[in-house]
Amino acid sequence: MATRTTAQRRFSFLRIAIALQTLTIFLQAVSAGLLLTTPYGETLHSAGARVMWGSSLLYVLAAVLAWKPGGGPLRPVWYAAGFLVLASAQVALGIAHVPAVHLPLGVLMFGLSVLALARRPRTG
Repeated sequence: MATRTTAQRRFSFLRIAIALQTLTIFLQAVSAGLLLTTPYGETLHSAGARVMWGSSLLYVLAAVLAWKPGGGPLRPVWYAAGFLVLASAQVALGIAHVPAVHLPLGVLMFGLSVLALARRPRTG
């Protein structure tokens, strides 16, 4: 019984990390709109990029914690690592001012993050 509760907590942490990542990606879209319309938009979008990257790193940590000690599936670790790679590419493309790739990649990341959030994790 204690093992099941521990596994559920780890999966809860994983779901919270995915939800946080999804929220930060959405807020990046909002701050991108502010970037185009307000003088402080660039500052918000730049700060949001750091938070979004950090939330992707938190997703990796949560996936590893759900997998290794809890005996959960390895697949979420691969998804989280893929998101971290995408987030790193997104930040690099934003710094390089390549909107032709930066914008579609952001949309793709948001869609994939929503799918990951909606996906029901398997515990065994």
